[in-house]
Amino acid sequence: MVDVGAKPITDREAIARGSITVSRQALAQIRSGSIKKGDPLQAARLAGIMAAKQTSALIPLCHPLPLSSVHVELTPTSRGYDIEARVRTSARTGVEMEALTAVAVAALTLYDMVKAVDKTMVIGDIRLEYKVGGRSGVYRRRDAGV
Repeated sequence: MVDVGAKPITDREAIARGSITVSRQALAQIRSGSIKKGDPLQAARLAGIMAAKQTSALIPLCHPLPLSSVHVELTPTSRGYDIEARVRTSARTGVEMEALTAVAVAALTLYDMVKAVDKTMVIGDIRLEYKVGGRSGVYRRRDAGV
């Protein structure tokens, strides 16, 4: 692991986004609440939050961080869902990996919940949109609406 002991503790935030496309049949079942495993959107949201909290156990050399806030939102689109994670901490290193992990696990959970109906789902476009805090300052993806 990189030694971050000499870095100052600062407020940090990261926003990551991704998407999942699903079939029309799966979309109809998700939106009507008829997925047999339960509500895939609530499960995905909770899984994303839990994943952010466990990032250091999943990603080698990633520092464990005291997260002060994790929000995961799934927004319906015509072909599936856009997924956004916002993660905050006050620490010596950033929360980019936690935000990215939250998005990835939320998408995977949605896939797992719906796979009996649709095996053609596609998870994609997982990316860092924004980060602030620390020595490198603000990063904003050029095409981001943040």
